Amino acid sequence: MANEMFILLGWAWDVDAAARLAARYPVRDADIRPLAWARAVIAVDPGHAATTDLTRPLLAVTLPHTDTPLVIDGWHRIHRALNSGVHRLPVVILNQTDERACRLMGGSVQPAY
Repeated sequence: MANEMFILLGWAWDVDAAARLAARYPVRDADIRPLAWARAVIAVDPGHAATTDLTRPLLAVTLPHTDTPLVIDGWHRIHRALNSGVHRLPVVILNQTDERACRLMGGSVQPAY
């Protein structure tokens, strides 16, 4: 079982596996302002967010049937950045093959109980 998971609407990803896969990808610079709405639905501990490293890249995956990446690791960094007036953060975006490799459930993947 994954040490760290991101769960959203019946989908789940192994963040540790995603981080290992991310080492093969370039780090990009991304505008995080379009993600501000998600803070209303993603639980963030403000105390933890205040201690996060904004130089550490966010991890995002490309989901099947969409070109819009989903951040699976880094919501505390996004929270801190937006509250500090920072609008751009580094991000690594995994392709659909690697997204599938770190997906634990959702789509056509059933949880392994």
